[in-house]
Amino acid sequence: MRNLMLAVSAVSLFTGCAAVEPSASGQTAIAAPVEPAEPEVQKSLSGVWQVLNTANDNVEAHDAQHAYQLREGPHGPVPAKNVLAMGAVGAIPPGPSVIEGRQTLPYLPGGEEKVAENVADWANNDPEAKCYMPGVPRATYMPHPFEIIQNDEQMLIVYEYANTVRNIFLTDPGEAPVDSWMGQSYGYWDGDTFVIEVTGQNGSSWLDRSGNHYSAMAKVTERYTRIDNDHIDYSATIEDPETFSEPVTLNMTLYRLVGADARIEDFNCVPFVEEKLHGHLRKEPLK
Repeated sequence: MRNLMLAVSAVSLFTGCAAVEPSASGQTAIAAPVEPAEPEVQKSLSGVWQVLNTANDNVEAHDAQHAYQLREGPHGPVPAKNVLAMGAVGAIPPGPSVIEGRQTLPYLPGGEEKVAENVADWANNDPEAKCYMPGVPRATYMPHPFEIIQNDEQMLIVYEYANTVRNIFLTDPGEAPVDSWMGQSYGYWDGDTFVIEVTGQNGSSWLDRSGNHYSAMAKVTERYTRIDNDHIDYSATIEDPETFSEPVTLNMTLYRLVGADARIEDFNCVPFVEEKLHGHLRKEPLK
């Protein structure tokens, strides 16, 4: 009997089941079950990630369209002359809004007029077309993978587009000394969510190819929450009193690449835009 009691007690330690113990009177009593230990939160976001949405085309809800840059045609808008040759490659695919709780951005007066101004000459105005660093949060949802490299002492985010590298400070560095395309990032854990506060962006970035914008006054707070090994819930809250009437949160899922393509390639696009940006300075410019 004693051997049986020992066996039951041993099994209960591994299974969390109630153990049978003898009472002072000699009768058996049921002990409280042993609760399994809570799994430790995985404090790492390392991996190669990519979005599967059309936010880089337009963060707002949008239908398919001819092109970003249009002109009036005989029966309605048609692609502008300098994007006409792109055909369907220059068209805009449809997509839902990635703005939390909204379909469109809450621009202050004048904000939508600036959007129209941006896309009126989209091929020349979009920072992406010039291979400028995309800023935050756009860098996250461009149609290119990026890699998070993280340990207890440092965190880097390396983006395939324009070979952009972003250093995340793990101790508060104070105010950014100078504005820049990617701004200054300070990150910390809040439970199982990694939070990055981004300030000091130069205000020249767009949110997407459709001309949506924000100013140098913007503070962007990113939140990365690991759903499981292959998915991250990502959100970016933009507080910009110069552009929006209220804070705006973009929300989407990041997918981890797991196959042979789980890497980032070299996409230094600077040489590809030299003719676009500087070709007019040739002694004999190309027609």
